Amino acid sequence: MSKPNKIIPELSLSVDYAVKDERLQRWRIRRWVMRALQTAHADGLIAFDRMQLGIKIVGLNEGRKLNATYRQKDYATNVLTFEYGVMPDGTACGDIVLCLPVLIKEAREQSKSVLDHAAHLTLHGTLHALGYDHIKSREAKHMEALETTMLAELGITDPYVLP
Repeated sequence: MSKPNKIIPELSLSVDYAVKDERLQRWRIRRWVMRALQTAHADGLIAFDRMQLGIKIVGLNEGRKLNATYRQKDYATNVLTFEYGVMPDGTACGDIVLCLPVLIKEAREQSKSVLDHAAHLTLHGTLHALGYDHIKSREAKHMEALETTMLAELGITDPYVLP
């Protein structure tokens, strides 16, 4: 992999609301995505000039359809990420789908605010869109450590520590 750029990549972000929630405003989502870009940049991963990211907030039916189509799992999951890689012009591309009803249900079950959980899932999905993964134990620990650090910087407690 080539050396990372010295500057944080330019972000082109689109947010599509199939389901509306006043808490999840575009400026807030952009702030979370930028935090992930800054963290990945500091981690030495970023070797591209621009990031084009689409985020769609969906309901249960669409979340379930997408999870069934792309993961062969017949239920709605909290976050799906599609990493498309880096285009010839140096633009990294990806999409993130957040299933709002699942996100709200999980936040309630985990005694977290919806915003804190949404921040975590957005950061997690953005790291995936940037090429991070958690299939292998070492990768999982690294990705979780990055997430924990980013969340702490946002004043959010570690989601991986059980009460």
